[in-house]
Amino acid sequence: MAILTASKITRSFGAEDIFWNVSVSIPHEAKIALVGPNGAGKTTLIRILIGQDSPSSGDIHPARGLTIGYLPQEAEYAFDDGRQTVWDEMLTVFAALRAQEQTLRVMEAQMGAPDAPADIIERYGVALDRFEHAGGYEYELRMRQVLEGLGFTAADSQMPIAHLSGGQKTRALLAKLLLRSPDLLVLDEPTNHLDIQAIEWLESQLVHWPGALLIVSHDRYFLDQVVNRVWELDFGGVESYRGNYSAYVQQRAERAARRLAEYKSQQAFIAKEGEFIRRHLAGQRTKEAQGRRKRLERLKRDRLLARPVENRTLKLRFGAARRSGDIILQTNELVVGYSSDAPLFKASDIDFRRTECAALIGPNGTGKTPFLKTVLGQLPPLGGKLRLGASLEIGYFAQVHDDLNMESTVLDELLARHAMFNSEARNYLARFLFIGDDVLKMVGSLSGGERGRLALALLMRQNTNLLLLDEPSNHLDIPSQEVLETVLREFDGTILLVSHDRYLVSRLASQIWMIEGEHLHVFEGGYDEYLSVRERDTQERAAARAKETKTAPRRERRRPDNDGRERKARQATLEQMISGLETQLATLSAALEAAGIAQQLDKVRQLGLEYSVVEADLQRHLAEWSEVAGG
Repeated sequence: MAILTASKITRSFGAEDIFWNVSVSIPHEAKIALVGPNGAGKTTLIRILIGQDSPSSGDIHPARGLTIGYLPQEAEYAFDDGRQTVWDEMLTVFAALRAQEQTLRVMEAQMGAPDAPADIIERYGVALDRFEHAGGYEYELRMRQVLEGLGFTAADSQMPIAHLSGGQKTRALLAKLLLRSPDLLVLDEPTNHLDIQAIEWLESQLVHWPGALLIVSHDRYFLDQVVNRVWELDFGGVESYRGNYSAYVQQRAERAARRLAEYKSQQAFIAKEGEFIRRHLAGQRTKEAQGRRKRLERLKRDRLLARPVENRTLKLRFGAARRSGDIILQTNELVVGYSSDAPLFKASDIDFRRTECAALIGPNGTGKTPFLKTVLGQLPPLGGKLRLGASLEIGYFAQVHDDLNMESTVLDELLARHAMFNSEARNYLARFLFIGDDVLKMVGSLSGGERGRLALALLMRQNTNLLLLDEPSNHLDIPSQEVLETVLREFDGTILLVSHDRYLVSRLASQIWMIEGEHLHVFEGGYDEYLSVRERDTQERAAARAKETKTAPRRERRRPDNDGRERKARQATLEQMISGLETQLATLSAALEAAGIAQQLDKVRQLGLEYSVVEADLQRHLAEWSEVAGG
């Protein structure tokens, strides 16, 4: 059953239609990815679907009572009160549960009063059961788990919202949405501000998400793990595909091939019919030719297939370079960092060979970019040795593109580095989607994605045989990522890749260099194999811990005697336990009364919890006594 449907929605800006006649539905528990090139209107479409924007025409029909949670790409203004701490903001999700908790505290105080209502214990038990089933004893633990999973430390959770960075605010909003558990969770680029560990944690949450998901993301690996259908927004319409991202890629290629074949077949049929008509219109087969002409006219009017169109995508190709030596990079007891007082990490001895692709991964701030700068000679080792091989031509793609001249135009930046005619330079930049006056834009005014494309354009003109790539797919849309992946796979040199793009890493890497704590470990194998080994190691460690803490096995329960002596003994034991529990309740009740009179609220709360535990224990023993006595 669909929880939200859209019928023939169109969105226009001025005279330009962004998309038109889009009809989609979101079933309950569906996990949908919305993909498409930058500028296709993905964010506009999701804002229309959730009611934050209006279509130019068409209708949106949400299910009655549908709750929606929306994570925009940036959440700078998502919080009303920036003075609240992150923890207090998360607590607002559980306002109703905390009200129940307060009611329990009031009832606990009443239980200790001399004039307590006769049914107060019964009502307290009902309220306590409702509170427990609603997660009353678990919501703070859940808050800690979510905040920790998204990279917040205990200190971070006590920071006022106003003091957070833009990325931290986005993560805080994501945490709040996960705690709210809306019927439909809509996420626009949720992995932008997360490191790999946080992304993996988020995946584990969304795989088991009980509601529906609609996700816009350039993270193809993330989509592979989470979604079960894909909407592609392109050329003004939406096409639906079943399965995850990889299944979508295969189906899309099959559809494109089938449509092109159908188009060519129809064009061949039209040409053949046209030739027949020309040859026989004035001859003996005039009537047949006239009939065919009418059918051909109807075909062209009603069933003519348009030639399948393709998006403008990057046109990448590395220039030829001379062959490097077989040894690319070797290290011995290498220490990386900016200060010997606080080194970033020590590396396992590395022996990196030609045509390999090593992916350097690890949490943010562990030293991945400093390692690349150490390889480039821009940062000296703090200890140990690093040796580069012979005949290396190194091309470096910097994550922040700080080597670009912000005061230059796109065209001048290219011409300053490579001798080319203006027309040749313009044609070359067009392959990187800088069309017309785009080449006259100032570099400082470019978006992150545009700067990335310019940096790639400059890199591709170099004849390199060793690529050092620091987050090369950042800000690229999925079609451009696919082109980049293809080009890097065909590159006949060596690649050292720093990337959060696990899909790219899984397709390219033959080695994984993982920074954990203060050490860089080398894994000889691909990313999927690395994940399997890591999972196996985690399970083995968990099993070892469980074995160490395993309690002694329970002694086998003896079968009862035929004469019921064991039943009678158990009954007597229960009676003693029940008597002791009743004494405890009387003591707790008196203590509750005294604490209530003294207005010791924390003590009242603690005693109330103890009272509820003892009372529940008493009820269990009474039930067992009734069963034994009746046996």
